[in-house]
Amino acid sequence: MISKSLLLCFLLLTIMGCAETGRNSIAFGLNTSPVTLDPRFATDAISYRITRLIYKSLIDFDEQFQAVPGLADWEQLSLSHYRFTLKNKNREFHDGTYLTAKDVKATYEFVLNSKNISPYKGSMRMIEAIKMIDDNTIDFKLSQADPLFPGRLVIGILPEKLILSQHDFNKKPIGSGPLRFKDRKDESSLRLIRIKDNQVIEFVTLKDSTVRVLKLLRGEIDLVQGDLPPEIIAWLDEKKSVAIKKRRGDTFTYIGFNLEDTITGNRLVRKAVAHAIDRDAIIKYIKGGAARKAGTLLAAEHWAGRADLIGVKYDPQESRRLLVKAGFNEINKLKLSYKTTSKPDSLRLATIIQDQLKSVGIEMDIRSYDWGTFYGDIKEGRFQMYSLAWVGLKMPDIFRYAFHSQSIPPNGANRGRFVDAKVDSIIEIAELEPSIKKQADYYRELQKILFDALPYVPLWYEDNVLAIRKNVQGYVLNMDGNFDSLVDTTKVNN
Repeated sequence: MISKSLLLCFLLLTIMGCAETGRNSIAFGLNTSPVTLDPRFATDAISYRITRLIYKSLIDFDEQFQAVPGLADWEQLSLSHYRFTLKNKNREFHDGTYLTAKDVKATYEFVLNSKNISPYKGSMRMIEAIKMIDDNTIDFKLSQADPLFPGRLVIGILPEKLILSQHDFNKKPIGSGPLRFKDRKDESSLRLIRIKDNQVIEFVTLKDSTVRVLKLLRGEIDLVQGDLPPEIIAWLDEKKSVAIKKRRGDTFTYIGFNLEDTITGNRLVRKAVAHAIDRDAIIKYIKGGAARKAGTLLAAEHWAGRADLIGVKYDPQESRRLLVKAGFNEINKLKLSYKTTSKPDSLRLATIIQDQLKSVGIEMDIRSYDWGTFYGDIKEGRFQMYSLAWVGLKMPDIFRYAFHSQSIPPNGANRGRFVDAKVDSIIEIAELEPSIKKQADYYRELQKILFDALPYVPLWYEDNVLAIRKNVQGYVLNMDGNFDSLVDTTKVNN
């Protein structure tokens, strides 16, 4: 049976035919617009991926999520003293000025200033002083030892002069990255110019997946990454003009619980929910096989990951047993509310989970909202259950941000209000451990404790899926879904 989205796409193609536009840009179809083009405030996935192209940061990460040099090399002078030395190449800002240590200092001092309300301030809390040694050298002195500190310096560097003049980097970004800002006609259209060859890279926001596919087939956009229903991916795979590429990803999807709630605060209830979810069926039939089961936030490839944890086994019989143990039965049924966004894919997943929970005797009420209302409720703790995803996790400090008792919103992302003294203690010990090997051991131990406590039900890691026109070459999928290979993408006009 053909889906409504495929039927619509077929009808539109039949009526309108397929036509190239003759434009010279490489057009990238997005499902949502970047929230900001200012790297000091970019936390959503699209904003972060695009700002990486416009700005350069001091460090980057390799495939095992270890920090590697970006703009600068570094040395650790003591447990709480790091020195960064800027490299000689590629240090020119798009306005023609030269990037120096004063720009680095100004960027991070802005973030540390509480008046500016940067979301990165919390992860920089250990910085005690920033000292410019010369134009190429800058020191960071910390209030405590932090062996992972270089990995925190991921913010794109901005020109000091423009920071001081309160330049609006969101409206007119100026960095030193491989792409520079050209224009932004409205929220749905952003154009950048690739510096090495003046190739225009265009980001076009098209919220409806069917419209994105139609425009891809007509040649009005050149590539689409993610947020495509599996039946559309399978249908596109048969088209001569389009290629489908897939790669393992690390976007972690989960179900969260409110642990202050009298019902979802009961671990027996959370485990009953976990055993009732058939992840294999969802991954196969709904995700089109484009995901793998997860047991913890960090993927197995991460240097602190645990390949042995792949989540709670689907076991409806055990789910029913746990419900009885928790005091629920046919007369006294467990009733839960589940909050989600109004996006079609989110509602689809919610409906499937609702059906699976119903099969073991759990009644689940779905409540869908626009993103702003939904996210506001989650931060304020107005929920029993919800589903979200963590994108592009690289640093194990995510455990402090998401699970430490001091990270309950607005001080972090412990949205479920999880409080555990042992978890707090391990997080604090791990952060001060100078040996990366021992630190990894602490984080692996921590992940097993969280797996048993079940503040989240881990679901899966999303694969990265790309639909690209065959006359576009050089775009490579990365595990974290970044857009970095647009630097080398080329297009042959038909």
